[in-house]
This record gives sequence, C-alpha cells and structure tokens, in this order.
Amino acid sequence: MIQWEETGTGVSAADAAGNEVTVRAPDWRQAHGGRTLAWPADATTSGIATQLSVPTSDASVFAAGARADSLGVGERRRLDVGEYVLEAGGTVDVLVGFDGPAVVAQGDQLDVAFDEPTDVTIGFRSDVHAPTETITIPKTLDGVATAVTHAAAAHRTMTPDRSAWHQRCHPPQFAFGDAVNVPETVATETPDTGIELLLPRSLEDLFVAAPLAYYLGAEVTVDAGVTQRLRAPVSDVNYTFDALTVEVPQLLARAFWLDCLVRTAIPPEQRRAVPTHEPVDVTLAEHDLLDVIGIDPIAAYDATPADRLATYLDAPFERIADDLPEWHLSMHVAPNLDHVETLPFLLDRLALVYPPETAALESEELLERTLDDFYRGPPGPVATVEMLKPKLRDGRWQGWLADGTPIDVFKSQPEAYHNHLDFQRESTDELSVAVVLNDRSMTGEHEAVAGVYEAHAESLPMDVSFFDDLTRKELASVLGDHYEFLHYIGHCEVEGLRCADGNLAVDDVPETNVETFFLNACGSYYEGVDLVERGSVAGAVTLRKVLDEQAAKVGTAFAELLVHGFPIETALRLARRRIRMGKDYAVVGDGMQMLSRTDGDGAKVAHVERDGTGACEVTYEYVPADGHGCWYDVDADAALDPRLCGNPTEFELPAAELAELFADADHPVVVDGEFYWSHEAAALLRPNVSTT
Repeated sequence: MIQWEETGTGVSAADAAGNEVTVRAPDWRQAHGGRTLAWPADATTSGIATQLSVPTSDASVFAAGARADSLGVGERRRLDVGEYVLEAGGTVDVLVGFDGPAVVAQGDQLDVAFDEPTDVTIGFRSDVHAPTETITIPKTLDGVATAVTHAAAAHRTMTPDRSAWHQRCHPPQFAFGDAVNVPETVATETPDTGIELLLPRSLEDLFVAAPLAYYLGAEVTVDAGVTQRLRAPVSDVNYTFDALTVEVPQLLARAFWLDCLVRTAIPPEQRRAVPTHEPVDVTLAEHDLLDVIGIDPIAAYDATPADRLATYLDAPFERIADDLPEWHLSMHVAPNLDHVETLPFLLDRLALVYPPETAALESEELLERTLDDFYRGPPGPVATVEMLKPKLRDGRWQGWLADGTPIDVFKSQPEAYHNHLDFQRESTDELSVAVVLNDRSMTGEHEAVAGVYEAHAESLPMDVSFFDDLTRKELASVLGDHYEFLHYIGHCEVEGLRCADGNLAVDDVPETNVETFFLNACGSYYEGVDLVERGSVAGAVTLRKVLDEQAAKVGTAFAELLVHGFPIETALRLARRRIRMGKDYAVVGDGMQMLSRTDGDGAKVAHVERDGTGACEVTYEYVPADGHGCWYDVDADAALDPRLCGNPTEFELPAAELAELFADADHPVVVDGEFYWSHEAAALLRPNVSTT
C-alpha cells in the first residue's frame, strides 16, 4: 500500500520501501468523488488540472477499447476526444486517467496538457511486496478468521488478473491484541465477493483453508459443529468439503489455473487491468484447455467473482488437471497460535498449508560413512542432528514450519519472513557479497567462488569482500555488517564456527545483518538456524560431516545458481547433483528467497536424456520463486508455444544442434542425471569433444 499527500502543486506518494514519486500539477485542485480509475492501483486521488508532469522515461497510452501504445522519447502526440489512461513506469508506477482531448509529450518526463481544466484521477502502484498495515486480533479462532477474511484486501483486482503476482499486494500483517482492530484502509479494500467459507472451530482447519479463502476473497466464519463448506448464495454455490487437506488444494488449483488461462486468452483490449510486467499478446500451449472444458474466457473474465466460481466448479476440470503445472509451494505448518503471525507471508506466496506429518526414515537415508580422512571435518566434535522425514505433499518446493529437522524440505522459521521485510526496506544499488575462508587448505573452493563473481562483475553491480583467517571478533563483525550473501568456507564444531583464535557461536552474536548465507562446513545446521533467529532470511547448511572435495563442488555450483536467479532451495537442490551425498545439505529459513539482483537467463534449467543414437530428448523448466502464474518460452526453433511456469517445454534435437543451442545459453543443464553448466553441456554433446 502507498501513502500520498497533496503538495499544493500536485501529489506526492511513497511506498513501504521509501520509494517516492511526485506528480507536478501547478493548478491542481482536489475533487472529491471524481472519476473512477478502473485499473488496479494501490492508492488513488482525484482532482482538476490543466497540465501535469510525471518523472519517467517509460510511458504508455491506453485508449478505451484499444491496445497499449508506448510513447517514444521525444514523441509528442495529440489525443482526441475519448477515455484514456497513461501509465508511467518507475520505482512507483503512476496511472493517470482522464477524458481527452489532450497533448502528451515524452522526454525526460511525461508531460500532459489539457485544452481546459479537466477531471483527472491519479493512481499509484508499487512493486514492493511489503505489508504497510497490521490487523490486530485477539487470540481466538474468530479473531484468526477475521484476519484471514481481510487478507484479501491485498488483491488489486478480483478479475482473473488476480492470478498475476503483480496484481496482488502483500497481505496486511497479523498481530495479537485485546480486541479486533482492522485499519480503515484494509476494511475499505477488502472485496465483497459474496463468497463465504464456513469452518468448524479448528485452528488446523483455518490454516489449511486460509489460502483458498484469501485467493477467492471469501468471508471466513467458524462455528462449532458447522459443516465445512464454500458457498455463494447469489450464484447458487454450495460446495461441501469431505476432506479439507485434499479438496482445498484442488479447489485453489482449479480457480487459480483457470484464472491464468482466462487472463492470458482474452484480447488485450478487453482486460481491465494494466498489463504491467506481462506482454498481453501471447498464445499459450495450454489455451486449448479452455475449449476442452467449455469455458468462454471473455464471459468468465467479465463475470462477478461468485459467478466465475460457479462456472469453474461446474466445468469438468478433471479432464485437464494433469495438463496444468504442479503447485509451486506447500508448507507443512504446525497449527498453533505462534504461527498465526507468519500466515500473511505464506498467503503472499500462495502456499498450500498442510498440518505436519512424518514418515519412517529408510535405513539407506541414514547411511553412515567411514571416510573420515576425506571429510571437511575439524579436530573437534561436530554437532549431531536428529533428522525426520516429512510426509511430502504436492508441490515443487516444500517447507517445514514445525518442530524437528526435516530432510527433503527446507526448515522454515517465523523470523525469516520478518527479517526479509527489514532488508527489503534497506535495499541498495549493489549486490554485496562476503566470502570468508577460515581454513587455507580449502583455497580451491575460495578461488572457484571468486571466479564466479568476477565472471559476473561487469553485467551485475556487486561489491565482493574477501576475508581469511578471521578471529572470533572479526567474524562477529562481518556477521554484523550488511551483506546480501555470505559464503563461509571452513570448519564448524559443537562450540561454533572455527576461527583463528577459537570458535564463534552465532548464539553469542547479538544481531546479524547477513541476509542470506552458505555455511559450507561440517554440521553447520544449528549455526544456520541461529543466524536466521538473529536477523538473516535464509541459508544453506550441512546436517553432518561432508566430504571436502564434494563440499567445494556444491559450494561453487550454489554460488553460480544464486547469481543466476534461482531461489535458495532450488539452487541447493541442483548444486547437490554435483555430488552423491545430497542429503547432507539443507536450507534453513525462507527457502524461496532469491538474491535481489541476478544475472543470466533466469531460473531456467534444461534436462537432457540421450538415447544412444545421437538424438536428445530435452525438457526445459522455468522455476523462479515469483513465477507462479506467469509464462515463459524457450529460445529454440524446436520449442513450440510458450507455457505456464511449472509446465515443461519438451522437444527433441540431434546432439550437435543441441550443443549449439547450449553454447549460446547461460543456465544449468542436467544431462543423463548429471549436473553441468550450459557451456559444459555443449562441449559434452559435441561429437568427438571431451570436457576434460
């Protein structure tokens, strides 16, 4: 959300991160009850002006019933009678709605001049995903239900455009108090959809149902003995749940993916939302699925939320469910009041929420090894971690917000999400990295990691600091300074991280200012957990002793993947393919965290299977943390239409042609199960060329 004020010569606005913009209008007069700005904005105001200017070099004109038309720098254009919206891009986007005639000119700023005093509505929209309001509730089930109901105030629109990430703000934070207090701005923005979600008095049920209620904009009520159901009386919707943990994810996937198809299938001129960050002229491979189940995208787009829900529930979705992506994120959350304040952050991610359940660990998953001479092990004892195996749910990423140390999922902590907000408000222009080498026998990894950053220094603004042989005081100082990523290479013992003069326990450091990290040392799990509790967002750690040579391979690949825009959880999952003992590594904190500035082709990975005849089956995936509901395409002639993120793009190419494709790419490639970078894969696939 955005705060704005009139200045006497226009309107100024600022978002949660402190980004500011001023619309200058020398003769501005506020007009209450002015024209409506139909397209979504975080804040709007209306007035009367004869001229105005907006600082931007990127502006577009949207005329009613027409497509977007960009304004070139130095261009001056006369707009005839009609309804218009101007979009001016910046750290805070500005929308200007008015009726022509008018003259617009694009230079160092966007200038608008009217023939006479004209009613104007100005809207502001921020890309910063940070809550600006807090809903206060008592520690009761009714209080939690109220908070979940008002979380939907984050939607900029209740059309199918809500399926695009940039059309949802961050939900308000939840806090406990003596009574319910919903800020006026939140109450005003909470949509009245006519959809209701009735649940029994169970905190677990509230947690499980919260993502569906949030996305649909449903009013949530709890009552003893009530039959759990979703209803919209005005649209004859009355859906009874038999098993929430099964049907809530299914219904959310149905509504979300059909919204995505409708949003991208309708003609651009019929969309009511400004198509910021997303080209609107696209034909997805999945668009034909709407015909399979008989949904008219234009009718669905124009319907009320309740009527659209009824249409979606009536459609035979099961016919196409397997052709749509797997859900991106599932969170295993212990249903207790301590986790209520974390719920808005999970809703912002559109995570599915499940109660935590465990399965028995197989003996091979706890295989003990006796290669002590090769471990990255210190002379002292390494912390022992008792691991548990979660019962996995559907989801490409999975997190564990409960007691215990899980394998195969990231170990989340409530502090991680609040820490992220603090760093978001303190954003800088450069990617700041600290590389600490506290054992000179591990210089190989140090040099390889340094090479990663040097290779990207020209295209990616970054400030890299190198440290070695730090004392406890010096390492504590590094942890207290702000770095977006810390790469620690060395030893870890029960007493803490090994330093030149002993061990530093993170538990003894009052506060950390390191945003993300990799503690590439034996048994660093507990130190990583403490880093998150004291200020960090997420990091990679080890669960027990690790092999020195393999640790270096993982560390180098992990750094490269982070710089290329992969979420920490995905980066570690791919990096572990460099070695065979993958379960030795884990992520603590918010595994979906990404570096703020990245390089390369983005979070794109190719999987290649060779058939022995020279032909290769290629499967591309695009897996950015914020890509849920977006689409991507692969720059290859053999690839067909773009696809929804999470759906693979598959094609077949001769090895030689695929090698040429990878030679011009910059992303990871998994060939026959083995991890390579694209240039390595190109060399591997070229006939008679060795990678050694």
